[in-house]
Parts: sequence; C-alpha cells; structure tokens
Amino acid sequence: MRCLIITARPLAWAALFLWAIVSLMLGGCAVQTRALREHPPVDLPHKAELASTPFFAQTEYQCGPAALATALSAIGVAADPAVLGQEVFLPARTGTLQVEMIAGARRHGVLATRMPQELEAVLREVQGGHPVVVLQNLGLSWAPMWHYAVLVGYDIDEGDVILRSGQTERQLLPMRTFEHTWKRSGSWAFVVTPPGQWPAQADEKSAVEAAVGFERNATPSQAVMVYRSALARWPANLSLRMGLGNSLYGAGDKRAAADAFREAATTHRSAPAWINLSATLLELGDKQAAIDAAQQAIALADDAWQGQAREALSAAQTAR
Repeated sequence: MRCLIITARPLAWAALFLWAIVSLMLGGCAVQTRALREHPPVDLPHKAELASTPFFAQTEYQCGPAALATALSAIGVAADPAVLGQEVFLPARTGTLQVEMIAGARRHGVLATRMPQELEAVLREVQGGHPVVVLQNLGLSWAPMWHYAVLVGYDIDEGDVILRSGQTERQLLPMRTFEHTWKRSGSWAFVVTPPGQWPAQADEKSAVEAAVGFERNATPSQAVMVYRSALARWPANLSLRMGLGNSLYGAGDKRAAADAFREAATTHRSAPAWINLSATLLELGDKQAAIDAAQQAIALADDAWQGQAREALSAAQTAR
C-alpha cells in the first residue's frame, strides 16, 4: 500500500487542499468516538500515553517499515526501517501490504496479533502498555491514501489520539478523525509482543492465527512455548491443542505430544487428533494403543479423513 508522508512541515498546496477537503468530510458523526466520550467505560482510564515508544521518521512510501520498526523497538527488538524496507516493501506497489507487515514482524521472532475492529479495544491495548500498528485511509473510498501509523496514546476528555506517524513524532489527531480514517481501512490493526505474551484485547480467533503464523518461522521449542501460553488463556481450543502436539512432536518430545493429541481427541472427538495420536503411539512402541486410536479415528472420521484413518489402522496392525 502506498503511504502518504505525514509531516509537521507545510505540505504542498495541492496536498493541503485535498487534506482540507478530506478533513471536512471526516468531521461528521463518529459513532464509537461519541459513545466513548459520552459514556466512557468506568474501568478505562480517560487518558494514557506510551511516551517512551521509539520513533522512526518515514521516508517516501516507507510508512510500513517505519511503523513496524517502532512496534518492534518498543518491545526491545532491534529494528532498522531501512533493513525492514528490504524485507516488506514492494516496489511494484510502492508500499507494503498488510500481509507483509504481519509476516515481517514474525520473521523477527515475535507474535503479531490482529486486534478487534473496535476503537475501545485499541485504546485499551494502549492503556495496557502495547503500541498498536494501525492502517489508515487518509483519502476517500474511491481515491485511497493508505498510511501506517502507531497508536501510542489517547485522551478521551479532549477527544484526541496520539500517533507516531510519518515524520511527526507526536501527532495529535481528533479521535473522530482517527475513527473515520481507520474505519476506511477496514479498522485494521495489530500488536507485536514477545513469544508467550498476548495482547490484552486479543480474541481467540486472532490468537490461533498468530500462533500458527509464529510456528512457521519458529523452532519447535519456541512454538511449544507460544501454544502453551495461548492454551492457558483459551484452554478449550482444538487448533491450539493440535498445534501444541505437533510442536512437541517436532521438538522430539513424543510422549508429551501423545498426551496433547489424546487431550484433543477425547475432549473434541477429533478424528485428526486420533490419527496423530495413533501415529505417535506407534513410534513410541505402543502398538495396541495405536490400533485403538486408529479405530476411534475411523469411527469419527468424515469422508475427508476416512482414508488417513484407515491408513493409520493399517500401519498399526502391520507393525503388530
């Protein structure tokens, strides 16, 4: 996505004129802002600012690398926008796509978790100590001007948010304007955290996506830590339990992997989990238990899994 450079210095006349028009159009009703200001949640402080968040001024079209460097540096990961630009910037697009932002963060060994599409959620995340990378459309639906920034503060009483944005280290933006520009991007935002830590506002679906994405770039032992931390918060999730089993297997702890697969299989009546359990037990030398697990898989499997379930049974019976 091509990034507009936001600067505290005067803009060219044409850009200033366009921004003035956009600002007028964005001055209408901002539903979430109005609700927060008229009825602020009693458990949400009225203001917060992560003042120590690093700042990297963007160069032309490089708002994505600058925002990503800000988020990574905030959790102690050394980051250089120029180097990140080589990793995530797409010259043909003269910008950075959202998928590249997420993948770029994960390549540096961190969790990148999508945020709920609600203004209150991202404000709460800031209050909880996590800068939030946000995507804004500073233009119109038919003439978009995409821009990545980092939300680092807010003041509900004054009706402002605080951003690390473009070439401005501390950009004060009316909350209603932020709501509109963020909504025009699909309210897209994410938070980076060290492995094993999760954003306060992360939901279960986003956590599964983040854990699976992290696993693709991590060692099995690192993935085990992430899956265990996620299961501590969402213990009933089948995908997380299967991910834990696969990661334990990859780390060489087959007995613990079998325990994870057994938990998934019995709790969720999952044919794939029974299949994995059968194969793992067979490698552990427990042939009768492998046969029993494969038979359970056959009893539960739909058409998509019947073939693999029967292969598991055949392998266990042959070994016996």
